[in-house]
Amino acid sequence: MRLSELGGKEIIGLDNGEKMGVISDSDLVIHPENGAIQSIILPGGSFFGFGKKREDLVIPWSSIVKIGPDMVIIQLQAPEAQASQK
Repeated sequence: MRLSELGGKEIIGLDNGEKMGVISDSDLVIHPENGAIQSIILPGGSFFGFGKKREDLVIPWSSIVKIGPDMVIIQLQAPEAQASQK
């Protein structure tokens, strides 16, 4: 897959079904020796400049569950942790 193909995809959290952001608004951390993507950094920001600024969210590449035609599904919590929260 080309980087340009990732650009407009939404990032959706499997943990809560929430839209986390869009890949084109994020930064990628790339391994300097082998060029592999290590993580995606979603900028924090605030809602239209109002309210409390959120911290940047670092999503490890290993947290990606599925890359679909329109979205990237991620899981930040381990499945065991989700089961204990229900």
